[in-house]
Amino acid sequence: MLVRRTRDILSSEITPREHFLNRRDFMRGAAGVGAAALGADRLADLVSPHAAVLADSTKLQTVPGKLTTTGEQLTPLEDITHYNNFYEFGVDKGDPARNAGGLPTRPWTVKVEGKVKKPLTFDIDALLKLRPLEERVYRFRCVEAWSMVIPWVGYSLSEFIQQCDPLPSAKYVQFLSYYNSKVEKWSSESTIFWPYSEGLRMDEAMNPLTLLTFGMYGEVLPNQDGAPVRVVVPWKYGFKSAKSIVTVKFVDKQPNTTWNDMAPNEYGFYSNVNPQVDHPRWSQKTERRIGLPFYAQRKETLMFNGYSDQVASMYAGMNLKKYY
Repeated sequence: MLVRRTRDILSSEITPREHFLNRRDFMRGAAGVGAAALGADRLADLVSPHAAVLADSTKLQTVPGKLTTTGEQLTPLEDITHYNNFYEFGVDKGDPARNAGGLPTRPWTVKVEGKVKKPLTFDIDALLKLRPLEERVYRFRCVEAWSMVIPWVGYSLSEFIQQCDPLPSAKYVQFLSYYNSKVEKWSSESTIFWPYSEGLRMDEAMNPLTLLTFGMYGEVLPNQDGAPVRVVVPWKYGFKSAKSIVTVKFVDKQPNTTWNDMAPNEYGFYSNVNPQVDHPRWSQKTERRIGLPFYAQRKETLMFNGYSDQVASMYAGMNLKKYY
C-alpha cells in the first residue's frame, strides 16, 4: 500500500524551502560553513535571482492530509521551481522560472460552466477557504520520462465538484488555463492551441487522489508551477495536471485536450502512467528522478505511477494500450 496516513510523513520532517533554494550555489559558497553561521545578507546573496518569482509567497495553513506517499526522498524546491513544463512561458525547462513572473495571480476567478444546475464563479480566496488545506506528498511523473516527489497543498477536487452541482449528464470535466498573449514574456509558440485545455472522466476527477492544488512546501504555488490554482492527478503523466485554471467546464462528451489534439499518436486522452506502453520516441519503462545524485536517478516506472491500489479499478476491462 503506497498511500497511507500522513502521520508517516510529518510536516516537521519536510525540509523548509529556504534550505533548498539555489542548493548548488549554496553548497559552493558555504563549503565548510554551517548554514547557521551565515548572516542573513550572505544567505540572501546565495539565492538565485530566478527565485524572485517566489518572493511574494505566503504561508498556507494546512491540516494533516489523509493521503500521502511515504518512503521517498522529496525533490528540492529549487528543482521543482526551475525544471518545468509551462509552454505559455517557453519550451525550455528553465524558461518558466525566468518568464512567469508577469502572470497576474490576483485578482483571480474560476468560472464553472456547462452541465451544471447554474453557472458559478469562484474567487481564488474563496476557494482557498472552501475546505481545510491538506499537505500531500505525491510522485509526479512526466511523459518525458522524468519524475519528482512533491509535497503539494490542496484538497480533493471532489470537494470542489460537489460545490459546482453538476448535472447527471456531466460525464467529463474540462479545465481551461489562463490565456493572455499580452502578458510580458508570454510564449511566441504559435503551433500550440491556446488556451491550454485538459480533461478527466468524471470518476477520475472524483477520485480522492485528484488534488485541487494551491501550494507546495507549505506555501502558495510559484507562478512557474501553475499559480494560483491547478490540479494534480498523480497516476497520470504530468501534462494532465492543468495549471493556472480559469474555467472548469462539465461536459457530456470527451473534451478536446491540447496535446491529444496536437499529437494524438503520442499523447492519449487518458495518459495513465504505464511502463508497458512506450512513447513513440522513447521508452516509458524507466524514469529519471530529478534532484537525486546522478547514480541514483534512474528508477523503474510503476504502473499508474504506483497508485494502482487506488485507481486501477476505474480501468477494469479497458485495453490500456488502445486507451493510452
